[in-house]
Amino acid sequence: MSILSIEYPDSLPALTSQSLEEFERESKLALAMKMYELGRWSSGQAARVAGVSRARFLLECPRFNVPTVRWDDEEIEAEFAGLDDDEF
Repeated sequence: MSILSIEYPDSLPALTSQSLEEFERESKLALAMKMYELGRWSSGQAARVAGVSRARFLLECPRFNVPTVRWDDEEIEAEFAGLDDDEF
């Protein structure tokens, strides 16, 4: 596995009221979350990069305002085909 190194000011974790470990863990999660949101990585790939389980990754999505599921109009119509309006 390759390593990505990012330089940042030493003061940055303190500015966010985080320990160094918390700052780096959240930064990895934020990167993975954005790549997932953009559709570049699957949830499994993003979870691996973030260093968490896929379930934990998906549970963190709301904190980053990232939807866990994306359905297009065709998928939504297929899912609800045949239901009456009063069944909602």
